[in-house]
Amino acid sequence: MGAKVVALCGGVGGAKLAYGLSRVLPPDELSIIVNTGDDFQHLGLSICPDIDTVMYTLADIAHEGQGWGRADEQWTTMEEIERLGGETWFKLGDRDIALHLLRTQSLASGESLTTVTAQLTKRFGIRDAILPMSNDPVRTMVETDEGELAFQDYFVRRRCEPKVRALRYAGAQQARLAPEVLRALEDENLRGVIVCPSNPYLSIAPILAVADLRERLKQLSAPVFAVSPIVGGNALKGPAAKMMRELVAHGGALDIARMYADFVDALLADSQDAALENQHNDADPRLLFGNIVMTSRDHRIALARDCLSHLDRLRP
Repeated sequence: MGAKVVALCGGVGGAKLAYGLSRVLPPDELSIIVNTGDDFQHLGLSICPDIDTVMYTLADIAHEGQGWGRADEQWTTMEEIERLGGETWFKLGDRDIALHLLRTQSLASGESLTTVTAQLTKRFGIRDAILPMSNDPVRTMVETDEGELAFQDYFVRRRCEPKVRALRYAGAQQARLAPEVLRALEDENLRGVIVCPSNPYLSIAPILAVADLRERLKQLSAPVFAVSPIVGGNALKGPAAKMMRELVAHGGALDIARMYADFVDALLADSQDAALENQHNDADPRLLFGNIVMTSRDHRIALARDCLSHLDRLRP
């Protein structure tokens, strides 16, 4: 059994790098800690968007163009809900609904989200450990110029239109890290931690807000390595760049590095952002540059190999 790698992950960009890591590392050497701040109840169902995106991506059934849901989806249930006057602003395909029904039933019977997720990943043929950050509820709330919105209301119903003023992670202070998350981070064979190119506010910050995870990362003897989700000042997917400009006025890869400065040893940015090296100061994490755009499965695997090489070079 080799050294273990832990990935912090959420959203499409994070799922793509997790896919690459899953194809490079043996399954017993990778644990993927996934954001659950996006989770919510809708139409009576327990929905975990980031967990499902990671599962569908690793199972090779994600809808690539859409960025969410399954490629082989049908919409009969949603069409009937619309005909009957129900809410349709959050689209759920028939196969997606089947997963949510099983998850909701299992959670209602008393099983933990970690246990339910492990059962689902096994059914999808995924051998890697996909770990919810916590079994306790944490909910991302977005303070906007129109008032506070639950994350899915901001992200899906309002399509990220309101201006963001702040975010909070309701329940994070009371939540506990899942036991499997603690075991992964405390493994004596920990090779290092990779922070995937996920939205720093919506996917990574909720994970860091649970219990004392940020402090734990600071104290690790193994290296912590991050990949920027921003390329040339723009997010490849999602509202990360817009949010950063509204919150910190800039929104580049160097801003990501500074957000992570207290626990990350180095950050990989895209080669087109190499001029940021001139703005780098001694308090910032080390900046590295390379091709981080993942437009194919081969690119995901290549970036995963690069991340592991950088991680190993950071080891003491």
